[in-house]
Amino acid sequence: MVKIDKKTNLELYRQMLTIRYFEEQVDKAYMEGKIHGTGHLYIGMEGVAAGAILALDKKDVITSTHRGHGHCIAKGADTSLMMAELLGKATGYCKGKGGSMHIADINLGNLGANGIVGGGIAIATGAALAIKQQKTGQIVMCFFGDGATNQGVFHESLNMASIWDLPVLYIIENNLYGMGFPVSKAVNIKKLSRRACSYGMEGLTIDGNDAVGIYKTCKKLIKKVREESKPILLECLSYRYKGHSRMDAERYRTKKEIEKWKSKDSIIRHKKYLLDNKVATKEEIRAMEDSVKKTIEKAREFALSSPYPDKGQALEDVYAKIN
Repeated sequence: MVKIDKKTNLELYRQMLTIRYFEEQVDKAYMEGKIHGTGHLYIGMEGVAAGAILALDKKDVITSTHRGHGHCIAKGADTSLMMAELLGKATGYCKGKGGSMHIADINLGNLGANGIVGGGIAIATGAALAIKQQKTGQIVMCFFGDGATNQGVFHESLNMASIWDLPVLYIIENNLYGMGFPVSKAVNIKKLSRRACSYGMEGLTIDGNDAVGIYKTCKKLIKKVREESKPILLECLSYRYKGHSRMDAERYRTKKEIEKWKSKDSIIRHKKYLLDNKVATKEEIRAMEDSVKKTIEKAREFALSSPYPDKGQALEDVYAKIN
């Protein structure tokens, strides 16, 4: 049985708050016209990234998605550098050239977000193969959405990971919609995790709004993947409160449906868990909330005050240098 101590419980709450407050500031910056292009907010799904990634060892690596801010933050990314990147500033992770869907930090074990649906699945599988060959003892945690499970790369990668016994935990973030198309109309099975049986691997589906449950489940699965060097498919059922992207008119769902899911909010649930189980006091929780808000406010200030890249640097870091 996986035990979860006070420190871990509080860190779960801090991570979810950081993701939520960061995304709210990003949403505000979009509305103010300070961020150009598109973006995909993680609001409502914080429990998945926080619970899953906190269960990893620091040496382990992840691959992310087009909706990747939550994964980046949970893996330890600097929110000031992230915000600067989204605003196109020279101080950002990609010097302002990558934007929302291309944040990565190899030193933290974050192999990057990806603008291609399912694009991170093949990268994760390749990384797992390298890890196995090099015998580093790491595992890969690969995030992707429900829509990506209908991509060929999903099936090819899981098949390869299975026959080669690769140390990768594949995580489906099922938020019920592939852009605006209901998963119920795209797949004729109730649980996407059942697809695991086609490749002779274990698959299971859990509540994606239960941060504690996700952490405990991932701890068990990570241990199994690491010790047995076999892939596992985990489906987390959650929901995004905002549209697929900032261009989304959201005509495919009702306000009633959104409010129903908001009543299951992972942050509210975990706060209640902390109080009901006397893990933390109201004062401790309030202090954490204030601290996280200040951190994100500083990230916004840093990004706004940072310079834009010099035009002369437009082609730097674009082409690979061949010696």
